[in-house]
Amino acid sequence: MSTPPAPAVAEAGEITVHRCTVTVTRRGGWSWGPDPRGLVRHVVDTLPELLADHFAEQLAGDGPDVEITEPVTVTVRLGGTGALGRSRVPAEVRFAPVVTAEVPGEAPADLPSFEASFPAEAAVRDAPSAAALFGELAERGELDALLALLPGESLQVYALALLGDEDAVAARLLTELARRARPDAPAGSLPEPLRTAVADAGAAALPGLLAAYATSAQYDEEARPARSPGREHGRQAGDDRTAGTPHPRAAPGAVAARAAEEVRVRSVLPFLLAGPLARIGYLDAIAPALAGAELADQAPLFAAALAYKVLGVTARGWRRDESDRETAAAFAGLEPPVPEERLTAFAHTVRPALPVLDGILALAVCRGHDPADPLLLTGTDDGLLLADAQGMFPVAWAADPAALLPHWQACGRPPVLVCGGGLPAGSLRELDSAGVPFLTAVRPLRADPVTRLPWRTPLWTGTARRLPDPRLATELPGHAERFADLVTALVTERRAVPLARDGALERSVTLAAALGLATVAWTLWRDRETPDPLSALTRFADLEATVRFDAGAVRVRVPMGRRHADLLRGRLLADVPDVAWLDGRTLTFSGG
Repeated sequence: MSTPPAPAVAEAGEITVHRCTVTVTRRGGWSWGPDPRGLVRHVVDTLPELLADHFAEQLAGDGPDVEITEPVTVTVRLGGTGALGRSRVPAEVRFAPVVTAEVPGEAPADLPSFEASFPAEAAVRDAPSAAALFGELAERGELDALLALLPGESLQVYALALLGDEDAVAARLLTELARRARPDAPAGSLPEPLRTAVADAGAAALPGLLAAYATSAQYDEEARPARSPGREHGRQAGDDRTAGTPHPRAAPGAVAARAAEEVRVRSVLPFLLAGPLARIGYLDAIAPALAGAELADQAPLFAAALAYKVLGVTARGWRRDESDRETAAAFAGLEPPVPEERLTAFAHTVRPALPVLDGILALAVCRGHDPADPLLLTGTDDGLLLADAQGMFPVAWAADPAALLPHWQACGRPPVLVCGGGLPAGSLRELDSAGVPFLTAVRPLRADPVTRLPWRTPLWTGTARRLPDPRLATELPGHAERFADLVTALVTERRAVPLARDGALERSVTLAAALGLATVAWTLWRDRETPDPLSALTRFADLEATVRFDAGAVRVRVPMGRRHADLLRGRLLADVPDVAWLDGRTLTFSGG
């Protein structure tokens, strides 16, 4: 949401602002609340005080007038959860570096030395921590919902990462691990030395137990490899790296950051994903999620994998076009090409962090789902993919129906249209036993408890008490065809990490890319046609752009025309601040 550009003048003789644009971005939800304009007014009313505090040094005394010709970018993250109208204290205020110049007058008596004329080095940016992410989720009341979606491996890694910074949150992660370690829970969800200790311990004692375990010799021998599982996984899986090849975290300089330059990219589509992902809080979660797994410096590799999902088809399953390599490197802020061996190694090490990102994406989609609308389920890549039928927004990707039940419940227990694909054996039986109302044209197995419906084509449903609406039978073929086309385009034809033996990163960036494409399609065309992510993929795949890398921003210039006008009208060219893989720089868009 943006206020139109308008001049704003502070008190006479102090600060004069000739042109001001305020953009308010809501993250972590789909609703703006009952008074969206009130939120904008609140930010505008706060801005003069922030400017006065920041430039207090220039305003003090009788010094010369100062003129700032470059834009002043102020990023404010509001704190508190009260309703609009109440006083809110900013949780974080960040001013982009600006250069000030004195209004021309008499020459100063003492000129600086030649050495002093060089600008000071930019301050090193502190990446957001996992403690900040989990603490914010706890404040919003969404932590328990996320923890229910995380596997035990991720819970253990982040409990150790939070220890000392967010002990209360670490205790909640450990409590979830302890709950899963009960006799009726899957074995191995909690390290053996802790199972007996936490059985009778209260929540207040859990951080101390975790701290004692983290400093024990047994942890060094058994549990510490869980913090870097990809290293062991790569060796056990027969990784073709030699023993002398450095571990990806041991050589951060092996992938070179992009120097200040201007480059032409074949497709602007990867850059268009940033705005929709930032809108749901996914973009903000990338840096802290990777930091919790000790992979904060590997964010550009995640961005490169995401970009490959919306670029050209990978020939023979692994060969990429040279222009796609250059575009992916530009999106990631790296010098081309991105080394495939580094991307493959990253796919192994990043596995514990990916469920956090997938969970944040799933919760955002589940919050926006109407329980009256069906979900779509298909089998692909040795798993099950769940999506929202209206707009084809992806929800989750799991190995079996049991892992998808929390997502189905979070969506309001809607009917499910099973669209085929390579369904794991027993999927229909598991859906029926869980009480999921489903409808499918997939021929059941002999042991599947299904009932055939009286329809012109073979259709089956489960034995659940609540049967799906029969009108969904007319919609099933269209949904199934569009879903199959999407899976073919994003899963079969485009591979982000084709040489990796672990498919977790492949699935994770597929979910993120599909959500970004679905958001673009829904925003632009939902009023005139059935919104389909493939429409966004095909219509913007050949829209070229010019990318310029500056110290404080990465600027994307899109050619003027019908497509630029559509994107601008749909507010899909809004600035995206603090992009993790661009060292916190702002991603900006313009036309020309």
